Amino acid sequence: MLFFTEQGKCYKLRAFEIPEEGKNSKGRAIQNLLPLDKDNKVMAYLNVKSMSDEEYLENNYIILCTKKGIIKKTNLAAYKNIRQNGIIAVNIREDDQLLEACLTSGNDEVLMAVRSGKAVRFNEQTVRPMGRTATGVKAITLGSPEDEVIGMVCINDPQQTVLVVSEKGFGKRSDIDDYRITNRGAKGVKTLNITDKTGDLIAIKGVTDNDDLMIINKSGIVIRMAVSKLRVMGRATQGVKLIDLRGTDEIAAVTKVDHEDEPEDAEVVEPTVEPVEGTEEPNNDVENSTENTLEQ
Repeated sequence: MLFFTEQGKCYKLRAFEIPEEGKNSKGRAIQNLLPLDKDNKVMAYLNVKSMSDEEYLENNYIILCTKKGIIKKTNLAAYKNIRQNGIIAVNIREDDQLLEACLTSGNDEVLMAVRSGKAVRFNEQTVRPMGRTATGVKAITLGSPEDEVIGMVCINDPQQTVLVVSEKGFGKRSDIDDYRITNRGAKGVKTLNITDKTGDLIAIKGVTDNDDLMIINKSGIVIRMAVSKLRVMGRATQGVKLIDLRGTDEIAAVTKVDHEDEPEDAEVVEPTVEPVEGTEEPNNDVENSTENTLEQ
């Protein structure tokens, strides 16, 4: 497994070196497994099939993105020899930090979303491979100084749909084809209708009906639901309520896992469908002319 930190370093750890624990256990701090600096933390990880198969290394790539919308693509072979104290994976600017890492085949579609509710889609071939110490190129234009990238997915399966979640527990699925392909560096198109009720966008995932969605709150509460329970709807809609947040509780993380059938006596979590406003699909011609300025 490869681990990537917010400061752009990469560490390697064999899966069997990670202690296996029960679901109720506290776990071990990642600092006990990796020689991380005091002010550094792991932001992304990848499960790599082999680091000795030359054909596999040469035909796969690692794509990294930062919160300021910078993207970088590097051949997997560049990570073949990783020292115990880590190697540089990307040069991070002073006001930026690494956010996501994806393993790609060289022909994937990249979808990147920002807090303001927009997303940009482009083919990874528009990003040329670079060395590990390179900074990268612009992937998306942020709408304001306060805006930032919240996630990136790389899709090569036509059966996958795009799932987004807002900070107040709303979410929805949309077809990948609803996001037209644009040039890298565009402002993007609306992926969720952001309102005071939904809050800002906080997560984007590529999912299928064979996945489950897990939402973890900062209070320690975890819920798990089948993605198949969420119907596919338009990308500019507000979506449905996935989880009720109590008091000042917030969503800490959203992830997808393989689907498992629930025991007969288990409590099944269903998304709460609430009447929403402003769920009409936008006029594409108007949206194309006003919201999607392309910048190289």
